[in-house]
Amino acid sequence: MSGNKKTAVRRVFLFFFLLAALLAVFFLNVGVGSADISIRDIFCILTGKADPSDTAYLIIRRIRMPRAFASAAGGAALAVAGFLLQTFFANPIVEPYVLGISSGSSLFVGLVFLGGFTFGVKRVTSAFLFAGAFLGAMLVMSIVIAAARKVKSITTLLIIGMMAGYVCSAAISLLTSFAEKENIQMFTLWSMGSFSGFTWNQIGLLYAIVSPVILLSFCLAKPLNALHMGDKYAESMGISVRLVRYALILFSSVLTAAVTAFAGPISFIGLAVPHICRILFRTSDSRILIPAAALGGGMMAGLCDFTARNLLSPVELPLGAITAVIGAPIVVYLLMRHGDLQ
Repeated sequence: MSGNKKTAVRRVFLFFFLLAALLAVFFLNVGVGSADISIRDIFCILTGKADPSDTAYLIIRRIRMPRAFASAAGGAALAVAGFLLQTFFANPIVEPYVLGISSGSSLFVGLVFLGGFTFGVKRVTSAFLFAGAFLGAMLVMSIVIAAARKVKSITTLLIIGMMAGYVCSAAISLLTSFAEKENIQMFTLWSMGSFSGFTWNQIGLLYAIVSPVILLSFCLAKPLNALHMGDKYAESMGISVRLVRYALILFSSVLTAAVTAFAGPISFIGLAVPHICRILFRTSDSRILIPAAALGGGMMAGLCDFTARNLLSPVELPLGAITAVIGAPIVVYLLMRHGDLQ
């Protein structure tokens, strides 16, 4: 068998492995929890043969299943957003959390939860939170992009993104000082990051936002591959570099805002998963890495959520702490390996 065929077979196997792992984690999240439900009962519930008024039915259908779907979509969105940003900045240690994009989204949610600002809207809905989180993400991203035009050093650019995130965090701290105790508690729980509490309506909205954006991101795979060869090469291939870069900004901000608005700020998945996929698939081809990141991100987010729920059950650990424990060593490795990037 030739080298190209071996590579192709290996990549197909890896895709099937990621898909199988994602499905396994999904059913693990549905089947395992603080409430002990037998496999037979779970099968009856999933096939619609159980009594809808039964407690086990309510636990599976209203708590575990929405949470499993949310973690799969949220992880996929964060991983693809991280890959797009890493491509945009040509830097493997970039992700929405590092650049402060998640902090921009958090600031708007803080204005609503802590400050009581509704901006003229009578009823705060999931769509309203997403729209506001998107605007917050775009605000921070615009600051970073404006700096990128004047600053050549990648390290300096990352620091600017981090400073923008710190400013957002400082504003949130000021809001906390004047907020009511109940609102502070609600915002604190949200800021820890969690896929709990999702309703089916929110799941529908999340998938309606995330799915088409990931698909559109995949449609940019060929232009992204051309950008890897440099702007001049991409332009010689008839690609509008500016338009592609604007699309990267828009898509990554939408994906980040969708997850942050519903689940809170979740770090490291957007950084770690794209790099893991590059190592596994041994390629920089966006046509391979975008779907791989989506599958890997959904699997990792589901696994982290499962760990947060069950490690010290019935106490639930903050999801952000679990993703940090897994992702931090990868961040250190990347910094050590790419410390000479300027």
